[in-house]
Amino acid sequence: MTLLDDVRPANEREEVPSAALLLQVKCNYPDLQVDSVAGDAGLGFDVFLHTVYALQARRVIDLRQHDTDRDKSQWPLRGYDDHGRPVCPYGYVFHSYGWDRVRLRHKWACEQVCWKGKQPRVRLSNVTYPPPQCPYRSAEHPYGRVINVAERFSDASIRLVRDLPVGSPAWKALYHRGRNAVEGRNATMEGWGLKRLPVYGQPRSKAWLFLADTWETLTTLARLVREATQASLLT
Repeated sequence: MTLLDDVRPANEREEVPSAALLLQVKCNYPDLQVDSVAGDAGLGFDVFLHTVYALQARRVIDLRQHDTDRDKSQWPLRGYDDHGRPVCPYGYVFHSYGWDRVRLRHKWACEQVCWKGKQPRVRLSNVTYPPPQCPYRSAEHPYGRVINVAERFSDASIRLVRDLPVGSPAWKALYHRGRNAVEGRNATMEGWGLKRLPVYGQPRSKAWLFLADTWETLTTLARLVREATQASLLT
């Protein structure tokens, strides 16, 4: 169902108006609890990622890469790889311990994998493997080093911070569900012959698409009511 929508030129950046629409959801639908927000890399900018976090929802936004991500030697220094997974100073990746909805943070632990035969994601020069100088390999740290990532990494970067491990089954399920919903809406519009609008000008195009989205939402509600009624009759 389409709750809110907008029409903008294809070459215009979308993170600011999308963040504004997202904030309006709580105003227009106060009883709606936003659990997760999915989107493509065009939404992977600070303003949108911050807005999703402020709404206490999980960020399932595709990654917006940067040239600095290609230099793997920098991952242990900044503390995370090109997919937003934490990396220890010796090049080993952390394991996800899940998203804490109350504290709004993701817990990660190294699990002392350096002493369990695992290979580092980034092998550094002048480092002995496994690293004997690691302070988190003792019995005092049964899970190794544990870190919590909230809105941002320790270097204040937010670009690659995600509340689910990118590529995990949970990530794929939520991301593809959101994208499939959008593609389903687009397929409906194309089926109605609206891939090319019969009107010109942005105001007319907006009005036409708003009416089409309203009708598409109403038909979805009618289908859900019909299916629920049929299910109740069968039981």
